[in-house]
Amino acid sequence: MNADLIHKALANPLRREILAWLKTPREAFAMGYIDLGHGVPVSAIQQRSGLAQSTISAHLATLVDASLLVTTRVGQWTFLARNEALIRAFAAQLHRQL
Repeated sequence: MNADLIHKALANPLRREILAWLKTPREAFAMGYIDLGHGVPVSAIQQRSGLAQSTISAHLATLVDASLLVTTRVGQWTFLARNEALIRAFAAQLHRQL
């Protein structure tokens, strides 16, 4: 776990919002979201954000680099899901240290 990368990723409000969306994907992506067991398609996250594809890709890359999100490729599609184990471990570490 790289706490510095996690702090950097969480410093941006949009990235925190993306993590919140992915915590409850059925609610956040109600329109057009089909649970295939792999997470949420990148295109659905981009559509929900309303940002350009290149902008949202940069934000998602930061979350993936911090290991807060895991990616799964299925054919031409990329799905993203929260790394719950890492999020719990980071929260516990933060609680212990502060």
